[in-house]
Amino acid sequence: MKYTHLFFLLISTIICSCNNAKDVQKESENSDTLKLSSTRIISKIGESLSPKAKLVLSQWEEYSNVDEFISKYYSISVEDALSNAQELSELVEHMKDSIRVENLQELNVRARFNVLHNEALRLADMAEISSISDEEVKEEVLNILEVYSAVKSKINTIYKAEDIQNSLE
Repeated sequence: MKYTHLFFLLISTIICSCNNAKDVQKESENSDTLKLSSTRIISKIGESLSPKAKLVLSQWEEYSNVDEFISKYYSISVEDALSNAQELSELVEHMKDSIRVENLQELNVRARFNVLHNEALRLADMAEISSISDEEVKEEVLNILEVYSAVKSKINTIYKAEDIQNSLE
């Protein structure tokens, strides 16, 4: 992600310093790198787990698999997002079907896992549609990342509430 910012800073500097705008425009149109970057989906990382939640969830293998796999989606090409969509939906399904952490057995947490699974299934369905646009794929990937951030936020809230309850007792 650092290199992407540096790359765009370098391109901006070149464009501003060039007197002949037509030559710069022709050069940027011919550049494969610029075409590649327009099909990339780049998103900022959402909610992070609290240290206590991380410790508890580190024992849950299915969650760790999803977390590792979904981290690729914060900077991914449209083509890669679609080609990995089926695997993502399968990993999310395994995770939601194997909740091993007792605090996460609540219905409101399960609902968030179900929403995440539905969004992953929608992306997998998009991979089968030949007329799907890059913008629709980008939007769906961003939806998945938002829902995943909401899942982590809910998990953090559960452990924060537990800490508050323990401190009151």
